Amino acid sequence: MRMLRQGGARLTTMVLALLLAACGQDDDRTYQGYVEGEYLYLAAPSAGYLQTLNTARGSRVRAGAALFAIAPDPERQGLEEAEARVQSAEEKLQNLKEPRRPPEIAAVEAQLQSAEAALRLAETQLRQQRALARQGFISQARLDEAIAAREQAAAQADALRQQLASARITLGRPPEVRSAEAELEAARALAAQKRWQLEKKSVRAPAGGEIVETYYRPGEWVAAGQPVASLLPDDRRRIRFFVPETVVAQLRPGRKVDVACDGCPNPLSATVTFIAAQAEYTPPVIYSRGSREKLVFRVEAVPTPQQATVLRPGLPVDVRLSGG
Repeated sequence: MRMLRQGGARLTTMVLALLLAACGQDDDRTYQGYVEGEYLYLAAPSAGYLQTLNTARGSRVRAGAALFAIAPDPERQGLEEAEARVQSAEEKLQNLKEPRRPPEIAAVEAQLQSAEAALRLAETQLRQQRALARQGFISQARLDEAIAAREQAAAQADALRQQLASARITLGRPPEVRSAEAELEAARALAAQKRWQLEKKSVRAPAGGEIVETYYRPGEWVAAGQPVASLLPDDRRRIRFFVPETVVAQLRPGRKVDVACDGCPNPLSATVTFIAAQAEYTPPVIYSRGSREKLVFRVEAVPTPQQATVLRPGLPVDVRLSGG
């Protein structure tokens, strides 16, 4: 009887141990994964010779740090030409908006007075020629010449009157002003385009991170849009791991997970940001403990910015889901 009691106690202890172990596995589940980096390939939009390379591969940079520059000679010359066109258009528009200067108006008035005097003389000569023609002293051709001279003098005087009236207008000439304004806007747009092209010849770091690789050396020709350096920002490192379909329903974006890796001083913290909508087979880089393939769901988590720098792309990690 005593032996039966001892055997029953041992059996109860084993059952409790199995139950606790099962609970522990459910509350503390660890899955294998790896670190993945999202690289930025930095390039200039226009071609040229690489003038400077301010950073070496493997170095860390801050956001806004100068990385490299392409020789900007053609773009600088184009900007100078565009800015000269802007200045010329501004002066032309200002000249049209301002009233004529007094010396210019005085010159037109003097020309008008001379034209009116010539008109009076032509009219006098025409009257004389008509009187002579009635008496038969001159031919019809001479009379026609006098008529034409008078009409020419009248037209010249009328043109100068119109010119003087236009010169005295203080608000400028609306059609010409609108045309000059359109030319100025076009010149400014061209200058802005040339300025943008010149600024983009110098490339700065869009975010803080690590320069992974450089592809050119100073003096080499770089084609338009060809990457000169690749940057791994600190906020572009991802923890990618895989969980079975029995666990994926318990995960939600925003859940915290613990990450451990060989050589990491302390467990790291990450936040789940992505859960795949479809299942897939276990990838070759993940070695399951069983011999059969299992369907798993890909999950991605983002580490904290302070801890991201210790995670190298491709590094194997263990992700633990603890608690709810």
